[in-house]
Amino acid sequence: MSDPAALTQGLAGVFGPGAVVQGLKRLSGGASQETWAFELAQGGHTRPLILRRAPAGHSQRGSGGPGLAAEAELIRQSAAAGAPAPEVVAVLQPEHGVGEGFVMSRLAGETLGRRVAAAARPQLARQCGDALAHIHALPVAGLPPLRRTQPGAEVEHLRQWHARHGTVRPVFQLALRWLAAHAPADVTPTLVHGDFRNGNLMVDVQAEGGALVGVLDWELAHLGDP
Repeated sequence: MSDPAALTQGLAGVFGPGAVVQGLKRLSGGASQETWAFELAQGGHTRPLILRRAPAGHSQRGSGGPGLAAEAELIRQSAAAGAPAPEVVAVLQPEHGVGEGFVMSRLAGETLGRRVAAAARPQLARQCGDALAHIHALPVAGLPPLRRTQPGAEVEHLRQWHARHGTVRPVFQLALRWLAAHAPADVTPTLVHGDFRNGNLMVDVQAEGGALVGVLDWELAHLGDP
């Protein structure tokens, strides 16, 4: 379901009686998932929200990623532990008829690196460190099922991935051999975001010194070496 009118109607059903979805618009960005912005009017209040959804006919489950329902749970647990994150408002169910995904609060801020750096460089490193500390400290036993990996195994995975392409790149082969020879020892795995970088960090550039307000896009989350 990629038709905005049909998706608008389907989303209204997610939120129950009296819900009206307004201004649904697909946003640019997002390499593998759809991102839609909309306003939810219900009970006399209007709230800006974001829909993160798998493209029609595509499921993240089985592709090595945790799946969007698990992403939503990771965001919820990270927020509860003190990491900056949007509020997860709803997780889509099959009976909703709008695909696989979840709805979260719409944060105000910037994700573009050059804009973030200009406004938040003095404080951002410490804020990122604090966010990662909260994420890595989450008890593994309470997390949804995630891929487990260790440094040596991850290097071998990259080597096999490179070999499957069939293109000889001596610099990559040399780098992979070096990494395999110098891989850190296995550690007790913790939650790893997997893609913690500019573009996936929402920063309020209007706040004094800048403020990290959300860690986004958890599709590469796994258990491993932080």
